[in-house]
Amino acid sequence: MNFQITAKCPDTKARCGIVKTAHGDIKTPVFMPVGTRATVKAMTPLEMEEMGVEIILGNTYHLFLRPGMEIIRKAGGLHKFCNWNRAILTDSGGFQVFSLSALRKITPNGIEFSSHLDGSRFFLGPIESMAIQKTLGSDICMAFDECTPYPCTYEDALKSMELTTKWARISRDQPLAEHQQIFGIVQGSVYQDLRVKAAEELVKIGFDGYAIGGLSVGEDEQQMLHCLDWVLPVLPEDKAHYMMGVGYPNQIIEAVARGIDMFDCVIPTRLARHGNAFISNGDTIPIKGGRYAEDMGPVDPECSCYTCKNFSRAYVRHLMNVGEVLGLRLLTIHNMVYFEKFMAQIREAIANGTYASFRANHVKNMPKS
Repeated sequence: MNFQITAKCPDTKARCGIVKTAHGDIKTPVFMPVGTRATVKAMTPLEMEEMGVEIILGNTYHLFLRPGMEIIRKAGGLHKFCNWNRAILTDSGGFQVFSLSALRKITPNGIEFSSHLDGSRFFLGPIESMAIQKTLGSDICMAFDECTPYPCTYEDALKSMELTTKWARISRDQPLAEHQQIFGIVQGSVYQDLRVKAAEELVKIGFDGYAIGGLSVGEDEQQMLHCLDWVLPVLPEDKAHYMMGVGYPNQIIEAVARGIDMFDCVIPTRLARHGNAFISNGDTIPIKGGRYAEDMGPVDPECSCYTCKNFSRAYVRHLMNVGEVLGLRLLTIHNMVYFEKFMAQIREAIANGTYASFRANHVKNMPKS
């Protein structure tokens, strides 16, 4: 068993658990910082370890292009290459099928891409994706999928779902390193029967965990939550449930209540680069705004991170507005700590049996994304 449930909360489907990997246990619910190119932007591995980060993400497509598999192989795998000694999850490259739609052509066996860097042509399918992830040596690999765009017709969503299911079977059959796990990805857009069918087929194939993909791509939040309500009852309770590409704190609150264990998103680092800081109620403040020019208080008075203990809003604003790298570093540190603390509060509430009230309080007070 690579996933163990350690606590459940009455009145919701929220649960705490442990995902076991070769590079350490991961306490769930967990938010996984995104390290697309073998780095979480503006952070060092030591800083993330000190914050309590137990798992990060890497991107199969981008790492395949640069630095390339030969260099990763010579380094001894992605962990050694980026000096990260804890767990890594790698996506399959399937999201790039969605995000780089102008540069690719979908075929029954995979995707023909033109590199976004130099236009060179290459092919990525389930066999190639799993071979790349094996070389990367990640602890959790994702089955190759097509991230269905939104909006799309029922017919297009059906075709996409069937292709993803076909690729999932092929992905599952590929050889991986002994320590590696593989998660399947449920697609089907916002159509209930397609989502349920996709989940049922993946369960028949059998995976170490199950992800729900194709969300946060334009649909509204109610549609997103409906997809979880349809899919999660179909997935095995004793496997980890991963909601891909999400999210904002209010989205995490609701998804945890439905039984999601794992999340990833670029939000903490991306918003920091644009001068936005999370504060304790889940809102963000635009630290570059003129209102903070003479504000000598911390970014968040309720936060005890390095940034908030040592620097004022006025100073961080100054750094951001004159283009100093330290400014985005300080905001990234703060946002990363916010998410780690937020997830710890969620786990504590579940363990104490108080998640329902925790959720109600946050739903009432937390701004919407």
